[in-house]
Formats: sequence, structure tokens, C-alpha cells
Amino acid sequence: MKELNSHKIKFSPFLEKLYNSEKPLIIYKVKDGYNLYTDFSKKIILTKKNINNFFNIFKNKKFKRDTDLLIGFFGYEILCNLLEIKIKNQKKLNFYRGIFYKPETLIKIRKDIKIISSLKKYNFNNYFNKTQILSPFKMNMNYTKYKKIFDYFSKKIRKGETYQIKICTKYKNKSKINAVNFFWKLMKTNSSPESFMIRDKNFSIVSCSPETLIDRNGSKIITKPIAGTLKKTKKIKKNYAEKFFKNNEKENKEHNMIVDMERSDLSKICKPGTVKILKKKYVEEYKHLYHYITSIQGKLKRKTNIKDIIKSMMPGGSVIGCPKVRTLELLNKQEKEDRNIFTGSFGYIKYNEDMKFNIIIRSILNYKNISEISAASGVILDSTAKKEFNENFIKAKSLLDLYK
Repeated sequence: MKELNSHKIKFSPFLEKLYNSEKPLIIYKVKDGYNLYTDFSKKIILTKKNINNFFNIFKNKKFKRDTDLLIGFFGYEILCNLLEIKIKNQKKLNFYRGIFYKPETLIKIRKDIKIISSLKKYNFNNYFNKTQILSPFKMNMNYTKYKKIFDYFSKKIRKGETYQIKICTKYKNKSKINAVNFFWKLMKTNSSPESFMIRDKNFSIVSCSPETLIDRNGSKIITKPIAGTLKKTKKIKKNYAEKFFKNNEKENKEHNMIVDMERSDLSKICKPGTVKILKKKYVEEYKHLYHYITSIQGKLKRKTNIKDIIKSMMPGGSVIGCPKVRTLELLNKQEKEDRNIFTGSFGYIKYNEDMKFNIIIRSILNYKNISEISAASGVILDSTAKKEFNENFIKAKSLLDLYK
């Protein structure tokens, strides 16, 4: 595939057959390449009834090889369910609340291709899904509707009910997509540290998510909140972005609030005195924009379990607002459509309970021949409705461009 070859990865007939088959698969960007998971022996569809059983799966499991894990996503609604936060009746796509997969085959895509599998034979059914765009994109709300919600939340901020809140807008069209092609195109134009793709029989997700929410290794846990976005142009270079964020009072207020909330979330599950900032207020560069980031680390309390970590850290504060619970309640009363995967989390949990999860933003969900791309920008006292409304388009642009 041209998109794969553009990354200077050795061509693989095996991968070509896999991509052009109908096999479900997941591609996940890692530090030095990509991990591709397939041949799923289990598929766990999460519901309100089975979520606790899901967390118990990992008890007494042994991690012996790289496929001893479950990989998948928590949707926004299941995370609200865990926090016992109600969601008002909304327009629904009726997409899954979450799915996790047990892979039997891992393909490590680096300069060379390495296949780790419990299988001896691989079967491929030839199948090629050509991308078909059946209607133009439409937003789920215009500026007038956005400003009405913006003004309502601004009043709530002035009353002290919340300090920051993120309004979600959606771009939707009718389409069928080739998720593998979309993913490799996106990696060429806008690769991000937490990018991933899921292709299943009746849906696909393509994402260039940049934010690490949970990175757990033993008792150590790290989170990297992003709060601050600047559009990239030919004139705006990284050193300008660094000065912009440093000297911008509004961006710093927003960033400080989110960092404080993430530190608070970590403090609930970490030993006292261990939550510390690793790297403060640095800028990362992407295709269309710059982000303002802080890295925070803590050491987990001795008896902290998987459910404790998920409930404390999810949904990620940088894409919700703060304080988290009251802000979620306000959002759920105002938003007319479900968020589905948006502001949920994708990642894996190993059998030794190490885990890594992102925040699902900058993502396409294709389901029932509908593609939806969601974006959110923050409302604080110094925000203006027009700027935040336009910022949502900047965040969605690299994904919308895939359909051209």
C-alpha cells in the first residue's frame, strides 16, 4: 500500500493480504512504529450489567507474552455510568458503549515485520471496501445554536458551578470508508502519539488522538494533559507558539485548571506526596496545530485496582472541564446527541494489570454508513464563542481532509 510504503516500512505480502481481507484488526501507534492486533479469540461488548465482571477478568491472570492483554475502548456513556452520572434523553446512533478484544496475533511493524502468534495457519477472505462518500458533511449545530449553549455555560461559570466546560460539535456525512487506507493517509499527514484504528465487521474507528491519559507500569502511573491549542501557519513556528502560550493569560488559566484537576484525580489513587509534575508546560507540534502539555506522575496506592484507576481518571478532564462531575452533569443536560466514542478512551490492559489509555479525540467513527467527527473546545471566563467555535473546525480539519 502506498500509505504504508510512505513510512519506509518494508513491504509485506502478509500485511497486504490482511489489509485487503475482511478480518477485524487494530493498529496502534507505539513509540518506534506500530502494533497490529488481529485473530481475536474474544470480543467483549461492554454494558452497564457486565462492566464489573470485565474488571475482574484480570485477577490472577499471568502475563507471559505480548498478546496476553485486552485491547479496545470505553465509550463516553459507559464512563458516565461508572460515575453514576445520568445522561438525558439524546439522539442516539446506538453504537457500542465499549468493546475489548483478546488478540492471538500481534504484528510488530517497525523497519522489519515481526509476527507473534498462537496460530499456525492464517486464513484470509479477499475483500476490498472502497471508500464511498454518499453525502457532504453537515454540522450538528450552527454558530447560533453553539453560542446559545456557550452563553448558558458562561453563566454557570460566573455562578461558580464550573470553571471550564467543553462543548462538543459534530461533523457528519453518509459514507463507507476503507479504514486502513484512511489510517495510513492520516499517519502521513497528521501522525500523533496515541493514533489508532479499529476495523470490525460493522464499524470502524480511525484516530490521530494526541493525548495520553493513563500510562501505568507497575506502581508508576503517568498522565499528560493537553490544554491549549494554536493553529499552525507558515508564519507561526514552534518558538512563536512557545511564547504565545507562555504569555497568553487565557491559555495559561485553562491549562492550570486542567493540570490541577488531573493532579487531583491522580491523588485519589496514589500515595500521598508522590504526585509530581515531570515536565511543565511544553509545546508539541502537529500538522495543523500546536498543543500545550504538562506531564504528571504518581505512585499508586498498594491496593488500587483497575476499576479505581478508570473511575478516577476517566473521562479525561482536558476534554470535559472541571470540576469533573458537576461539569459532566451540565454537559449531559445540554448536549442533544450522544458522544459515542468521543472523549472516551482507547487502549489496552495487560494481564499483569499494566495499562495504557488515550483520550479519544481527533477521531472518525463510521457506523451504519454514517461517519461522524467530533471536536470540543473549552469555555472559561475569558473565552469568546466565535474563537472556540472556529477552534473546533481546526481540530477536525485533518480528518475532514481525508474525504477529499
